[in-house]
Amino acid sequence: MGDDSEWMKLPIDQKCEHKLWKARLNGYEEALKLFEKIDDEKSPEWSKYLGLIKKFVIDSNAVVQLKGLEAALAYVENAHVAGKTTGEVVSGVVNKVFNQPKAKAKELGIDICLMFIEIEKGEVVQEELLKGLDNKNPKIIVACIETLRRALSEFGSKIISLKPIIKVLPKLFESREKAVRDEAKLLAVEIYRWIRDALRPPLQNINSVQLKELEEEWIKLPSSAPKQTRFLRSQQEMKAKFEQQQAAGGDADGGGDDGEEAVPQVDAYELLEAVEILSKLPKDFYDKIEAKKWQERKEALESVEMLVKNPKLEAGDYTDLVKVLKKVVGKDTNVMLVALAAKCLAGLAAGLRKKFGQYAGHVVPTILEKFKEKKPQVVQALQEAIDAIFLTTTLQNLSEDIFAVMDNKNPTIKQQTSLFIARSFRQCTPSTLSKSLLKSFCAALLKHINDPAPEVRDAVFEALGTALKVAGEKAVNPFLTDVDKLKLDRIKECAEKVELAGGSKAGGGADRKESKPVSGKVPAMSGAAGDKENLAKSGPQKKAAAAKAGGPPKKGKQAGGGSVGNAGTKGKKGAEVKEIFEAELSIEACEEKASAVLPAACLQQLDSGNWKERLACMEEFQKAVELMDRTEMPCQALVRMLAKKPGWKETNFQVMQIKLRIVALVAQKGTFSKTSAQIVLDGLIDKIGDVKCGNNAKEALTAIAEACQLPWTAEQVMSMAFSQKNPKNQSETLNWLSNAIKEFGFSGLNVKAFISNVKTALAATNPAVRISAITLLGVMYLYVGPSLRMFFEDEKPALLSQIDAEFEKMQGQTPPAPTRGNSRHPVGSGDDGEEGEEQEDAGNDVVDLLPRSDIADKITSDLVSKIGDKNWKIRKEGLDEVASIINEAKFIQPNIGELAPALKSRLNDSNKILVQQTLSILQQLATAMGPNIKQHVKNLGIPIITILGDSKSNVRTASLATVNAWVEQTGMKEWLEGEDLSEELKKENPFLRQELLGWLADKLPTLRTVPSDLVICVPHLYSCLEDRNGDVRKKAQDALPFFMMHLGFDKMAKATGKLKPASKDQVLAMLEKAKANMPAKPAPPTKTSSRAVGAAPAKCQTASGSSEDFASSATETKSDAKKAKAGGTAPKTKGIQGKKVPSKSNLKEDDDRSGPIFIIVPNGKEQRMKDEKGLKVLKWNFTTPRDEYIEQLKTQMSSCVAKWLQDEMFHADFQHHNKAFAVMVEHLESEKDGVISCLDLILKWLTLRFFDTNTSVLMKALEYLKLLFAMLNQEEYHLTENEATSFIPYLVLKVGEPKDVIRRDVRAILNRMCLVYPASKMFTFIMEGTKSKNSKQRAECLEELGCLVESYGMNVCQPTPGKALKEMAIHIGDRDNTVRNAALNTIVTVYNVHGDQVFKLIGNLSEKDMSMLEERIKRSAKKPNATLARQVEEKPQRVQSASANANMLRKGPVEDMSSKLNQARNMSGHSDMTHAVPREFQLDLDEIENDNGTVRCEMPALVQHKLDDIFEPVLIPEPKIRAVSPHFDDMHSNTASTINFVISQVASGDINTSVQALAQIDEVLRQEDKAEAMSGHIDQFLIATFMQLRLIYNTHMADEKLDKDEIVKLYSCIIGNMISLFQIENLAREASAGVLKDLMHGLITLMLDSRIEDLEEGQQVIRSVNLLVIKVLEKSDQTNILSALLVLLQDSLLATASSPKFSELVMKCLWRMVKLLPETINTVNLDRIMLDIHIFMKVFPKEKLKQCKSEFPIRTLKTLIHTLYKLKGPKILDHLTMIDNKNESELEAHLCRVMKHSLDQTGSKSDKGTEKGASRIDEKSPKAKVNDILAEIFKKIGSKENTKEGLAELYEYKKKYSDADIEPFLKNSSQFFQSYVERGLRLIEMEREGKGRIPSCTGISPQMEVSCIPTPTNTVSSSIGNTNGEEVGPSVYLERLKILRQRCGLDNAKQEDRAPLTSQLSKPSAPTVASSTDMLHSKLSQLRESREQYQHIDLDSNQTHSSGTGNTTSSSTASNIDDLKKRLERIKSSRK
Repeated sequence: MGDDSEWMKLPIDQKCEHKLWKARLNGYEEALKLFEKIDDEKSPEWSKYLGLIKKFVIDSNAVVQLKGLEAALAYVENAHVAGKTTGEVVSGVVNKVFNQPKAKAKELGIDICLMFIEIEKGEVVQEELLKGLDNKNPKIIVACIETLRRALSEFGSKIISLKPIIKVLPKLFESREKAVRDEAKLLAVEIYRWIRDALRPPLQNINSVQLKELEEEWIKLPSSAPKQTRFLRSQQEMKAKFEQQQAAGGDADGGGDDGEEAVPQVDAYELLEAVEILSKLPKDFYDKIEAKKWQERKEALESVEMLVKNPKLEAGDYTDLVKVLKKVVGKDTNVMLVALAAKCLAGLAAGLRKKFGQYAGHVVPTILEKFKEKKPQVVQALQEAIDAIFLTTTLQNLSEDIFAVMDNKNPTIKQQTSLFIARSFRQCTPSTLSKSLLKSFCAALLKHINDPAPEVRDAVFEALGTALKVAGEKAVNPFLTDVDKLKLDRIKECAEKVELAGGSKAGGGADRKESKPVSGKVPAMSGAAGDKENLAKSGPQKKAAAAKAGGPPKKGKQAGGGSVGNAGTKGKKGAEVKEIFEAELSIEACEEKASAVLPAACLQQLDSGNWKERLACMEEFQKAVELMDRTEMPCQALVRMLAKKPGWKETNFQVMQIKLRIVALVAQKGTFSKTSAQIVLDGLIDKIGDVKCGNNAKEALTAIAEACQLPWTAEQVMSMAFSQKNPKNQSETLNWLSNAIKEFGFSGLNVKAFISNVKTALAATNPAVRISAITLLGVMYLYVGPSLRMFFEDEKPALLSQIDAEFEKMQGQTPPAPTRGNSRHPVGSGDDGEEGEEQEDAGNDVVDLLPRSDIADKITSDLVSKIGDKNWKIRKEGLDEVASIINEAKFIQPNIGELAPALKSRLNDSNKILVQQTLSILQQLATAMGPNIKQHVKNLGIPIITILGDSKSNVRTASLATVNAWVEQTGMKEWLEGEDLSEELKKENPFLRQELLGWLADKLPTLRTVPSDLVICVPHLYSCLEDRNGDVRKKAQDALPFFMMHLGFDKMAKATGKLKPASKDQVLAMLEKAKANMPAKPAPPTKTSSRAVGAAPAKCQTASGSSEDFASSATETKSDAKKAKAGGTAPKTKGIQGKKVPSKSNLKEDDDRSGPIFIIVPNGKEQRMKDEKGLKVLKWNFTTPRDEYIEQLKTQMSSCVAKWLQDEMFHADFQHHNKAFAVMVEHLESEKDGVISCLDLILKWLTLRFFDTNTSVLMKALEYLKLLFAMLNQEEYHLTENEATSFIPYLVLKVGEPKDVIRRDVRAILNRMCLVYPASKMFTFIMEGTKSKNSKQRAECLEELGCLVESYGMNVCQPTPGKALKEMAIHIGDRDNTVRNAALNTIVTVYNVHGDQVFKLIGNLSEKDMSMLEERIKRSAKKPNATLARQVEEKPQRVQSASANANMLRKGPVEDMSSKLNQARNMSGHSDMTHAVPREFQLDLDEIENDNGTVRCEMPALVQHKLDDIFEPVLIPEPKIRAVSPHFDDMHSNTASTINFVISQVASGDINTSVQALAQIDEVLRQEDKAEAMSGHIDQFLIATFMQLRLIYNTHMADEKLDKDEIVKLYSCIIGNMISLFQIENLAREASAGVLKDLMHGLITLMLDSRIEDLEEGQQVIRSVNLLVIKVLEKSDQTNILSALLVLLQDSLLATASSPKFSELVMKCLWRMVKLLPETINTVNLDRIMLDIHIFMKVFPKEKLKQCKSEFPIRTLKTLIHTLYKLKGPKILDHLTMIDNKNESELEAHLCRVMKHSLDQTGSKSDKGTEKGASRIDEKSPKAKVNDILAEIFKKIGSKENTKEGLAELYEYKKKYSDADIEPFLKNSSQFFQSYVERGLRLIEMEREGKGRIPSCTGISPQMEVSCIPTPTNTVSSSIGNTNGEEVGPSVYLERLKILRQRCGLDNAKQEDRAPLTSQLSKPSAPTVASSTDMLHSKLSQLRESREQYQHIDLDSNQTHSSGTGNTTSSSTASNIDDLKKRLERIKSSRK
């Protein structure tokens, strides 16, 4: 039991993994309870068991395993995360559970699998189960089959994929195990339940006995469709519905829908494996098929027949095979072989299905023509073949071939073709049998309705009857209006007999479907009301709908007459057809009828000779007609009377006018037939040109057109007019027609007839006729679109230009709404959709009307063999010939013979030039063939797409252009049908994928509907989303929303089922994202088109194919949708009269113009930037703007720029661009925020304008830019990087324009841009411009660079001044003179700013270039005043920009420009010299002396004198004292970003940048009120500083090329800055320990850097560092600095590479800190210090420390601990709180010892007096030790570094041991040394005791007189100034001066003659005055050279005068002045 008790305590999950089976059993039981108890499926508890569930299932102990299975089942059922374990758990179940003998285990295993399916993991489960079928253990196989069967039974075939199961079924039937075979049989029965006969083909090859058994079982199955009984988690609604039905007592029609969906879901073909047959063809097949013996040919065909019996064939290139079969069918004389070949074709078509579509076009004409054979077996075989082929393509694609054959004279061919049409119709649905298709087929069939051969007539009746049945009467009747009743009845009879493919139900379905678009109107609804409803639904249909709604409804009703189904215009036609054939009456009959209605007198006087009588008669006639009733009016009789002599030859115009008026009246009021019209038309045309009667004639014509339809009237009128010779009549007829078309609309007009007449008119000699013809063409253009021009391309150029001008006028106009004719009458059941199609036909008809030539005969076999020749040159010749054939023919018929396969093979040509040529031919072909190219999409179109995968981009571009040209003609439907596109996407070619996806993303959004086959592409789209190539992934992501737009989210999500889990999650996330961005489908074309009904927007259609496929064009859709929104009112409210509508919309547009032109979209700009960054859109980067950039910009602008303005901005005409500029200028001030929010887009648009050739646009653009940047500057806006990079490079291009005025403007704009964008960044762009090929641009850019440097100083040069100057200097050798001059001038400008250092920066130049440069510099030096003046002049402009430049953020504070500003001021400010000397970084700062105990660092008094007389002659720049730059007055408003930026520059690799940044910071630190700005940035600043120190140490010092003066200057800046900083206590305390540690490390390393000592001013630097170190120690936060020093000491002792000197200096710093402790102890965080000491002692235990070479570390530590104990006493032990396990700490033990010792030694002397542990001497020290100590002290005094420290120690020692003898040590030394020691001791004594102040002298280093002026610099501490402000007596100073002079080797005796020199300038070991003068001289020359104000030596007196020095200097002022003058004279002479 002991064992048990152990595992009983374990948590459940550990029990489950225990090695004891009992423990596991218990664990599983508890887990089961736990799983059932957890309510929350997302509880974290589930995740614990994620890895264990597989172990539950595969437990080795059978009993335990059972319990494990139960627990696993509960887990899978309840846990949210269970899906992650599917694979491993199901695999475990299959392999370790299904083989168990216990039935319970197997049952649980199956339940687990089913539960996984329920939680949406069906695919994984199925995969594992199918793997299980390959197991050797039959038990496992049986269980897997059973699981699959149960899953299918419960979940249905929608969730369980049957294809993979059916694939393995035959193998299972072959198993040796009976159990497996039996289970397989059950599975087959279950599958049959779901898919019925689709299962037969895959199982046709199994054992016949088994098949028979199966058949028996299948028959027993119920016929009702099976239903899903178990549901997925996502199908809970279906589950609820199902349960409801069950509860309601059975399934009356429960789940019917599901059933219906499930049954047709599976196609047997889909379940089959494709067989590859091409390789199995006999090797000699192609030879045999050509053999002369028919038996051989038969053998060959039989071999193919056997192969094509396979029900599913693999896709491949069957071109050759189809070609030979076609040849046999067409040309073989043996009819048996023809039949055989037809069977082979049928087999191929059935096996390949849609993949055969590409060959259909070749084969169908041959088969149709072969129907001339009479033999039934041949005919039957041909019928089977053509029916099979029809299923692989569409009726549309075959239509041309069918129509061509229908005209054949052979009746059998006509009969069989008609029957084929009938059979094809049966396979169609109302949606696939579109109106345009019906129209053309009905027309073709009706031609043969009166055929003499009865079999042909019967076949036609059957075909028309089938059409009637499929499409419904409503659709077909309009085409049957001319058919007499008898034949109509025959057609209807045939229709009733027709059995459609889907059963007769489809007919009803068709009608039902038809009624849907009519918006479900009740039949009783009146026409007008119905239309209103339509209007309400029609969205922005505006004019069209409104026009339709106008007019009285009565005609519509009448039009409905016999067939209510007639739609639109057709209705009227249908009704009036009966009157058209009004019999022609004899003159007698007419007179009789007329006399019945007219007064007798009237009739008698008709032909009177007196015109007055005739006039009276006509008036009577008119009155009679006006009063007549419509039904009684005999129109023909009346017009005959009018035509009676004199008829139309009437000479009196008054009579004639009334006569014409009567014609119009009769036509309006009566039922006027075409027969009546024929009588009067001739007369009307004769009078139309008459001045007085012309208008009446036109009105009469209009009335007739209204009565008899315009198309017919127009045709008659035109032919009559042009059969006359009178030009006036011709021109007026054309004018009338132009007007009539506008009034009646264009529908139904015979364009072809018009065109021939118009051509005649254009050729007329009379100009009026030509002008009228051109006007008519203009009106036609409104309706027909650009394709109209094709008809007139052969006209003379002059005429063609007139036509083009007319077309240009009409461009962009919409045709007016028709106001006459039946198109304005609402027909009872007019259907928008059909109207739209009708309109579309008008456009397409035009293309159909083009005279197309047949080029088939020109495509000879020689030409085809040429194209396929082995020699590429001959192939090229062949292609050239084809191109010229197509060119000559212009428009061709679709029959191109063998050209298609020949061109297809060239698309794979190895020679890319030929591939490109082929592509251009195919492009030509598309244009030439027009929409008929559709039938070649599969065989030629898809191979073009394959070329999108070519590695050469130019080939890909050509391919894409070709595809687009084809799509323009065909629409997208043909391309998307079938599997061809998905096959292309499947290929793993990154180029192909990205191009194809890009193309789809472009085209899909424009489509309204897509074929269902699009879904086949989705899996490949998903694989593209995970493609290795980034571009492919991006394109796939872009295309995702458009796929979703058509397929819906659900379908797309479902398709992810087959992906791997990781991929699935990723893709689903993308789908969710795409769902948010999914665009709406474009509205149907009638709705998008805002044109009139009957006024076809053919323009769009010709371009974009049939409107079935997609909306007239994407852009139009958008724009119209916009208008609809803008309109705001529902179309319902539009006026009923069509005329008013256009004016309303115009009004609306004008109203729109009053609003803002830029709409502010929140975060719009940010989003665009993100998109560009994320590469969702094209980056704005191009050499010339391509269309996709322009389109992208349009799209981006559409949301934030007013529509009308955008139209102007993107108009083709430059005038509109100018208008846009005018508007933008006008709105610039009033819409500042709008402009800023769209600034990126405006600038991008402006870059497009830079590429325009029109100068006026360019000038306007530059004008606008000036105003724009002025406004942006005023708003303190700062350009974003995105805006700058997408604009500046293009602006820089324009700086090279040939026109001077443009260049000036561009330069002005560049200048202004510096106010809104940093000049340093501008520099980079302009530098890029110098690389241009345009010499003007190079020159201007170089000049601009010079200006930038002049204005902003060297800091503007990017990336570094050196690199920039080298780049500029290259251009000195340019071949263009202006560029050379510009380069030289620029470098001279830099020279003026930067001095001789320019030569260093430029590097090596060729001798010639260098001499040119030197010459130019000399010349410029001769006229310095001029340049100075110019600099001063320019300064105001540019300085302003410098400050503005600082605004890195909008309205942000001053940024990085203060230094530039100062620099600019200093560089150009020589003219206003004052007597200030640069004093940024002198270490003798006034401020230092204000600080407690620091040196007053001042210059000696001599420097008080004015030095301007010395400086002026040598033109040394003498900028002002660093008066605060005006910039810093607003420092208080500075933001962190400014300081951050400047600090970041401190660490710059460029010395100048760093120096300038330090200058700025120093300026801030020097002013108390501004210094607070640095708060919070101290660590950051210190880090930057020690990084710079490290950089100098590692890089700059090692760089031999670098001038060491530069380095010294930088060091001075850094140290000066630090001193300023550490004087401000509150800032100094902000430094953190870590940063201080690094800083001290840097400073100590610098002090030890031997390379510094070798420098001229190295000593001085080291002294300054000493002073700085003291500042740091005193002013920093004491805890932080102590901590930092302890860590630094620890690190230095650990580091083997570290020098002992380094550790020693760190310890000295620590001693200094120990000294300070009594004063600072209360501010120190002792707990932290004790922790640091503890860590130190842990790293260095006592033993380890004792091993150190030096004893200093251990002594330092002890001193620190002792001091702390002395100051705090036993309380110190309370400060060990931060130490863990303090009882183990060595520190505590040490403290205890100290405490004990001090208690013991209470009487003994303590160490309080000692300041330094190192110099402490124990009283018990033996004599020997005393000597050692003294030796050590004297050694120190003798060393250069430690003199002061030694003296201090000696003083301490003497004080402590007054009897100590130091004589022995002194006597060996020189007299000088002895007196030096004595004086030193005396000085210390005076200082310490005389002043009664504890000195703070430490021994860090001697020479600490940072600027050892004769002020009492007390050695290291430099803290001479008294804290209490007492005066120090002059004797002290004199004494000190003596010591200093002695030390420097100067003679004290001559002190009076010497001025106390700035010892800052003298080295300690230097000789006398001379060295100081040299020093001064070098300083002055350095000043002159660098012309900057960053020297750290103070040469001026203004700031050096300080209280302490006045009295010492006053006595010897005169001599000092003389001395100074002499020295300065010497300097001058040496300079000369």
